Amino acid sequence: MSLILEAVSYRYPNTEHGVEAVSLDIKPGELVAVIGPSGSGKSTLLKLVSGLTQGHSGTIRLNGQDLAGRPVHTRNIGMVFQSYALFPHLNVIENVGYGLKLRRMSLDLRQRKAGELLEIMGLSEYAQRSVTQLSGGQQQRVALARALAIDPSALLLDEPLAALDASIRGQLRDQIRQIQRRFNATTLLVTHDQEEALSMADRVAIMKEGRVLQFAPPQQLYEMPSCKAVAQFVGISTILPATVLPAAKLDLGFCTLSTSRCEYPAGSKVFVLLRPEHFESNPAANALNRLEGHVGIARFLGSVCRFDFHVASSNNAPAPPFIVESAMSNLVGGTLAIAISPDHVQVLAN
Repeated sequence: MSLILEAVSYRYPNTEHGVEAVSLDIKPGELVAVIGPSGSGKSTLLKLVSGLTQGHSGTIRLNGQDLAGRPVHTRNIGMVFQSYALFPHLNVIENVGYGLKLRRMSLDLRQRKAGELLEIMGLSEYAQRSVTQLSGGQQQRVALARALAIDPSALLLDEPLAALDASIRGQLRDQIRQIQRRFNATTLLVTHDQEEALSMADRVAIMKEGRVLQFAPPQQLYEMPSCKAVAQFVGISTILPATVLPAAKLDLGFCTLSTSRCEYPAGSKVFVLLRPEHFESNPAANALNRLEGHVGIARFLGSVCRFDFHVASSNNAPAPPFIVESAMSNLVGGTLAIAISPDHVQVLAN
């Protein structure tokens, strides 16, 4: 089932918050994640698709059918909430089969289907337990099973892992992705967690102030962000203002870098994007974009050390630090040379 949004706009009464001309095409079986800062409109988008909020302009179509004006219970959409929203007076298998009961399926059939879903979720032994006796991760899987039990045309996930401990978030993230693929469920995921979005989704939409800035596969978002705001939201990076010079050079004020990725004429005011993993420590003396300086704050992250590198500026211009990653440790306060290939010096217009 495809889920298509065309120029969808909505404004909350007496506020400027909402969404503006959002268009997304979610293919059958695809998982699309929407991420952005608080107030960007991502939760509003989910409510509009589910029918919890109505009165939008533009079109939302599910499997070719316009959802405008249709109440929630007629949309055949499964939804998993951040708070799980399980029924404490029902046991696990009754929670999973609740939607089937509303559809007047017989007790035998709904118990059989709910039991099959609990087996897939690895929760068969908890079928008769109260949901209040389950861990957060187990409750989230029960909520997912309940959403899938009705054979939904689309699955909506609202910050599904936000309430969980970091120690189990990664494991459950992988389980949800495997289950989503197994059921070939057309899925819209809303999250503020960029790692969650990049690792789970086929494509990701970055939102800011109600608009979609870029909609692309995760690798493309990371490697080719369309603007400064996308680059700031996806991954760790150094982003600094610069002026384009002739011969594909960039003047950062305190140093000059060469790039092979600039399409702007000399004199243009741009931003330079530098990812920490692209820096080389202790490069050859003749390496392009070789810089000398000293190490400031260092953060040991296990396999790598991420540190602030302060360039030794020849003209005493203020020099914001570069964020650099290296396998080297014990670098605090020491002098160091680094380099970055011109192929990895990205140029953004805004």
